[in-house]
Amino acid sequence: MDFAITSGYVVPIDGDPIDGGTVLVQNGKIAAIGRDVAVPEGTPVVDAAGGWVLPGFVEAHGHLGVYEEAEGWAGQDTNEMTDPNGARLRALDAINPADLAFADALSGGVTTAVIKPGSGNPIGGQTVAIKCWGRSVDEMLVKEPTSVKSALGENPKRVYGDQKKLPSTRQGVAAVIRDAFMKAQDYKAKRAAAAEEGKPFDRDGTLEILVRVLDRELPWCQHTHRADDISTALRLADEFGYELIVNHGTEGHLLADTLAARDVPVIIGPLFTSRSKVELRQRSLRNPGILARAGVRLAITTDHPVVPIHFLVHQATLAVKEGLDPVEALRSITLNPARIMGIDDRVGALRPGLDADVVIWSGDPLDVMSRALRVFVSGREVYTYADGGAVVADPYYRESSER
Repeated sequence: MDFAITSGYVVPIDGDPIDGGTVLVQNGKIAAIGRDVAVPEGTPVVDAAGGWVLPGFVEAHGHLGVYEEAEGWAGQDTNEMTDPNGARLRALDAINPADLAFADALSGGVTTAVIKPGSGNPIGGQTVAIKCWGRSVDEMLVKEPTSVKSALGENPKRVYGDQKKLPSTRQGVAAVIRDAFMKAQDYKAKRAAAAEEGKPFDRDGTLEILVRVLDRELPWCQHTHRADDISTALRLADEFGYELIVNHGTEGHLLADTLAARDVPVIIGPLFTSRSKVELRQRSLRNPGILARAGVRLAITTDHPVVPIHFLVHQATLAVKEGLDPVEALRSITLNPARIMGIDDRVGALRPGLDADVVIWSGDPLDVMSRALRVFVSGREVYTYADGGAVVADPYYRESSER
């Protein structure tokens, strides 16, 4: 459906705000944005007067649909902890669009999420970017895979240490990753030789994906909290030449200059948690501001369900309270995560040609009293808040049902 959002305070993220601006949507895409946009005759108009109009937020690191809420064991598909190297595993294959978290995401203005396997394995699997509304994950798909998830530090050493097997130490975790990439290098060479000689070659799903990482087709999302583990992540990236993205980065502020100089982005968070383990001793809402001021490309994550997905913007708000620039705070949950995860050709800003993922807020989203009033995903209104109640469009019937 074509429509125009008019009279709002439009914040395109990659441009200056437009007071009294118009966003024209055609065929599920943003067709035009500005103060003097010509709205074709007969086009329905949504009056956003008094509200703020922003792109849908982007969660760069979550577990929606694979770690289902209120389901317990039955809905827990985040970690396949029977194999330290799960590169062949795909989060795509475990996402349930009926997870209650997707409705929560929309209520918090989150329209896109990068879903990642858990951090129980040294190599967890392939991540996927999806919209937060749809009947099936295939309909929700934005990009697959977006990266490969890996973990250093406490989680994998605890999981496999409890099983009395490799890896039970930080040395072992790094060794598993290093061994996997050496096998991938050998595999790539043998595959090339077989192709040159015209001989058949037995494919290996795990090594095929790791070769794509070596070829820099897929970035390496490295779960890492402590500064020493971040240093190990940098060392491994140097050894094998892949593109590194630091996930969590709790002590990233201690190496902010190094990360900035190397242009290694940090997806920081979750920020609302207690310091539940040694790795989190340095967790602070000041850290995003420190990283951003050092020039680090920054995204903020809830790591849902560790922090509920609809609190993404509130983490940004409290980071502003502790020193993060407000403009950078909004970028850290929109354009920055989209660019870091390679989906900024679809989402992350209000720009002609991008998907019409648009949210009308009652006021500045960084004000905790503001709420998302209307949420559009690819030009379809999927969430509405009015008269003290919220309605989420039912993707199965293309009608509205009360949530």
